[in-house]
Amino acid sequence: MHYDALVVGGSFAGLSAALQLARARKTVCIVDAGAPRNRFAAASHGFFGQDGTPPLKMIADARAKVLAYPNASFVEGRVVQAQADGAGGFALLLEGGGAPLSASRIVLAFGVEDGFPQIEGVRERWGQSVLHCPYCHGYEVGGRRLGILIERPHAPEHAILFAEWGSATLFLNGNNTVDEETRARLQARGVAIEPGRIAALEGPSPAELSGIRFADGRRVPLDAMFLVPRTRLASPLAEQLGCAIDEGGFGPLIRTDAMKMTTVPGVFAAGDAAMMFHNATMASADGVMAGISLHRASVFGH
Repeated sequence: MHYDALVVGGSFAGLSAALQLARARKTVCIVDAGAPRNRFAAASHGFFGQDGTPPLKMIADARAKVLAYPNASFVEGRVVQAQADGAGGFALLLEGGGAPLSASRIVLAFGVEDGFPQIEGVRERWGQSVLHCPYCHGYEVGGRRLGILIERPHAPEHAILFAEWGSATLFLNGNNTVDEETRARLQARGVAIEPGRIAALEGPSPAELSGIRFADGRRVPLDAMFLVPRTRLASPLAEQLGCAIDEGGFGPLIRTDAMKMTTVPGVFAAGDAAMMFHNATMASADGVMAGISLHRASVFGH
């Protein structure tokens, strides 16, 4: 079957795009591999009307509502190749083979993957006691002992912001790059600075962080760690299609215009792979814009 639109990625951005297209009476197929970025979090916070709901439940409910439209369909799988089909549309190949999926236009909403520092205990605590966004999770750990581990130039600014939620310590992990002026700004906000190299995060369970152990054997008590990891695109499809990629503040991003079209006509992108600030509400809104823009392009021929 040839679709009006294929949406690669079935999380907040992809499902939001697909919903707009389904309601515009376009045939739309969502392709998703079942590994959303926020699957590690027990609850999503700050989302209109859904505060505290598990993200996997939100995704499942949203998918069911999209698929209630007879012109919407879903394929479980990973797209491994995308290319122009020679007839003005696009063909997508799935992992494992089978007939390609084809569509007149596509939305890339496959998201990003997080890269973690090589510190024992970080990966298994991700989304539970190692967190990335104070607006998403800060309230739940508010007033407690918070760590900030951000190995990039803007780390002090993040630490100053995160201090709004609790007693904050900026961990430099052996990279002592804080100048005296910045150090004074941190101290003025009550942010402690710990230069030591971290060996491990410790605690009785992934949801319970008790402290940090340094390479020299010292231990510092801690209740939660905020980590802003460098990200990478979760799929090579944008590069395969020839879409321009820009370097964002945290990793590569697919370049789009204000209407979410990439540099390749007929290819739109939305969500974490196409925006600097990563938040479920923003990803959903980005998907809405991509879906509406794709529909308008199908009407006006862009």
